[in-house]
Amino acid sequence: MGKGPAPLAEAALLLLVILLFSRLHAAAGQGVAATATANALALQSVERTLHLDIELWANQWLTAHPFLIQPAVFYYRLYYLVLIGVLVWVFISHPEVYVKLRRTLVAMALLVLPVFWTLPMSPPRFALPGVVDIIAWHDPFVGHATRDLESGRNLFSAMPSMHMSWSLWCAYAAWHALRNSHPRLAPLPWIFPLGMTAVVLITGNHYVLDIAGSVTLLTGSIAAVSAWSHFTERRRTTAASHRNPCHNRR
Repeated sequence: MGKGPAPLAEAALLLLVILLFSRLHAAAGQGVAATATANALALQSVERTLHLDIELWANQWLTAHPFLIQPAVFYYRLYYLVLIGVLVWVFISHPEVYVKLRRTLVAMALLVLPVFWTLPMSPPRFALPGVVDIIAWHDPFVGHATRDLESGRNLFSAMPSMHMSWSLWCAYAAWHALRNSHPRLAPLPWIFPLGMTAVVLITGNHYVLDIAGSVTLLTGSIAAVSAWSHFTERRRTTAASHRNPCHNRR
């Protein structure tokens, strides 16, 4: 088992990333309501063409089964705890892969911010007639604040779904940590984002294509971290060869 980074340094780094992401994410949602609605209407048009426009149907299904509403709201908020839990578990139990997985998480935060700035998107609960805003009415912690345009929160960042993105990262991190030591258990973490897929649709918070955007974000972040690792490794190899020229002549 490899030695991981210092806990305090990691905590400080992650706290800094969270603060910067939160500030920039919130700023990207100010004064963009009209543009976000236009983008949402365009996305709905694309989904209708592709026969993917199931958001209203999914939301109506949930409202027809009210006993599932509170479990759906709980699941929608659960990713905060799961994300922290996976980070701590990987840091403690699998330090040999922790840095790679943390870099992937940070890369996701960095890569998604330009999307939020250039492509604000109203969620179905704002832009799709007939959708019931489940979270606004049934979330005991946030509730109607999810509709308050003056709250300073970014309410127009539906594309991609970060609930899905962070859930996908949790599954990827757990799978990556388990795939060699416990290959039979490794696929199980992917159940979590599958459940989140259903929840973000039935609660009226995201479109089908938002979920596709989340998959793209994770894939792109993994590729970016892999490319960076190859680049730094090549630089280390080149630097080492320059420091030991005799080794190259053997």
